[in-house]
Amino acid sequence: IEFIWWMKKQGYKESTYLSRDRRLRRLVNLGADLSNPESVKETIAKQERWKESMKEVAVFAYDLFVKWMGLKWERPRYKAIRELPFIPQEREIDDVIAGCNEEIVLLIQIGKETGARAGEIFAIKWTNIDFERKSLQIIAEKGSNPRIFKLSNKLFDRLNSLPKPNERIFNHYSNLNNLRRTYERQRNRTTQRLRNPRLKKITFHTLRHWKGTTEYHKTKDLLHVQQILGHKNVKNTLL
Repeated sequence: IEFIWWMKKQGYKESTYLSRDRRLRRLVNLGADLSNPESVKETIAKQERWKESMKEVAVFAYDLFVKWMGLKWERPRYKAIRELPFIPQEREIDDVIAGCNEEIVLLIQIGKETGARAGEIFAIKWTNIDFERKSLQIIAEKGSNPRIFKLSNKLFDRLNSLPKPNERIFNHYSNLNNLRRTYERQRNRTTQRLRNPRLKKITFHTLRHWKGTTEYHKTKDLLHVQQILGHKNVKNTLL
């Protein structure tokens, strides 16, 4: 709890400190002693089912904890193997949408139309929507650029029909992780019902990959895709 509070004071986003908290708790459950760097290294090394990418993020999470605790350690060398992102067919995204509740559908539809990060969508306030111009402003996170998108009639009508008792659109969920878990349960049920295992690979971030890929396919304009995704460095768009 003290470590999470320290991250919050340092200006880390809620999604960042919650994910690092989750990874550190996982290490503890696997038998790691967080006050002993060698114990943590040994625990990570024993996880034969973990991909290199999973070991790498566990190391990054603990690396910040070490800094906070004032400990010293030699960080183990794990390097994620870059894979091509999973790009679903549009009808598969629509299949998932059909199996979700109203708020999850809204998040997926916004992600599909804008390619915004889940954290950016979760933070949307009603004041970010211009109902006269039918536009949505995305407040950037992770050092990206802010963006404005024209809403489709379908998305605009859905937003316009919702009650607006709170400041945020997704106010029913205390944090993004709760929203993500709800989505995963509903997506998994749809996966089983339609017997399409590919649907289980559709995450919130998949929608960002899908948007960037389809926009480049339509325009062949890398700078346009960079602007859509809010990247400050075109190298990120190239990846």
